[in-house]
Amino acid sequence: MTTYAIANLRDVNMGPGIVEYLERIDATLAPFAGQFIVHGGEPERVEGDWAGTLVVIAFPSHQQARSWYESADYRAILPLRTGNSSADTILIEGVGPEHKATDVLG
Repeated sequence: MTTYAIANLRDVNMGPGIVEYLERIDATLAPFAGQFIVHGGEPERVEGDWAGTLVVIAFPSHQQARSWYESADYRAILPLRTGNSSADTILIEGVGPEHKATDVLG
């Protein structure tokens, strides 16, 4: 099942550390078939407040997402992001095309 790495970034310091992180992250995703689905952009607020920059990366499976996050290549650049921003980050499985809203009830 497709798994998403989702981060809500705040207080991003767009200095040399973040620039290096951005220059290197694509190479860490490739071995795990990760691809950006959402990468920043200005959200249209339709309800409530939203603070931060949303990033969503899709992986073919939870194992590939976890393996990417724990990989030596990603771990080598992670401090470039965490030292220059605050974030809430999760891995979460998506649902299939047959999913109905009421599926969460059972």
